[in-house]
Amino acid sequence: MAAVPTLLVLDADPLPRLGRLTGRVRVLHCDGAALGELLPGADVLLVWDVTSHAVRAAWPGEGPRPRWVHTASAGVDHVMCPELAASGTVVTNARGVFEEPVAEYVAALVLAMAKDLPRTWELQGRGEWRPRESRRVAGTRAVVVGSGPVGRAITRVLKALGMTTALVGRVPHTGIHGPQDLDRLLARADWVVAAAPLTEQTYGMFDVRRFGVMQPSACFVNVGRGGLVVEEALVRALRSRWIAGAALDVFATEPLPPDSPLWQVPGLLVSPRMSGGTVGRHDELGAQFVELFERWAAGRPLKNVVDKERGYVPGR
Repeated sequence: MAAVPTLLVLDADPLPRLGRLTGRVRVLHCDGAALGELLPGADVLLVWDVTSHAVRAAWPGEGPRPRWVHTASAGVDHVMCPELAASGTVVTNARGVFEEPVAEYVAALVLAMAKDLPRTWELQGRGEWRPRESRRVAGTRAVVVGSGPVGRAITRVLKALGMTTALVGRVPHTGIHGPQDLDRLLARADWVVAAAPLTEQTYGMFDVRRFGVMQPSACFVNVGRGGLVVEEALVRALRSRWIAGAALDVFATEPLPPDSPLWQVPGLLVSPRMSGGTVGRHDELGAQFVELFERWAAGRPLKNVVDKERGYVPGR
């Protein structure tokens, strides 16, 4: 009789529902402090706490280690380290869960900025009646950086609003621009949306020079990873009015510290990683993992396998 595999869960509330796996797997729960001690004895690691970087610190360089790591997130930069990348361990992500919610959130941010909704709510709170003109969205140009499933979903939603869109990816394909086209596209964009994974190539890609390329009427949105943006450069761009506005849902340091200057920058919308935070997502993430586990246990190929060198699931 085959041994029952051990599943180690890096916890976060609410815990994942793994009902169909009852009796088929030995489940252990831990926090970041205990992860290093328990990792060598696990066959599978489920990174349910996607805000934790404990995996990077605890991953064993040699000896026993999990054969498979799954993270309940689209990005994998919080788990990847050289030791994991060099190992034979398979890494999968939650591709397929967050694409549409993130695209909807981007559309909401774009419309909020175009229609000056933050100012409207502010004036309402003061009881001031102040009619103003707002921007039209239809007919404007958007550049979406990141050609994965999230970026493609954002592009579809923005097109539905009547916008002309350009999608930029790591490698040019039909309908996708390469990095060499980015500056040219930024110079004409009304909206710039960052939705790329965080890799060595994308870290800090939106810096002083890139914000300087954008036109003064442009607005910037980041729903990718905080590390894509040099935050000091964005603060300078907004305060100097190089660009018209911005919205950030991800940050270099999370939670965003109370003393961060980002809270008070004129023209900046700050939201606490809400783009993928829809009602019911925990059940969907849990069901996705159970399906993947059943494939793994049956020896079938896993879906959503991450290219550990690139740092994301290669496009279809």
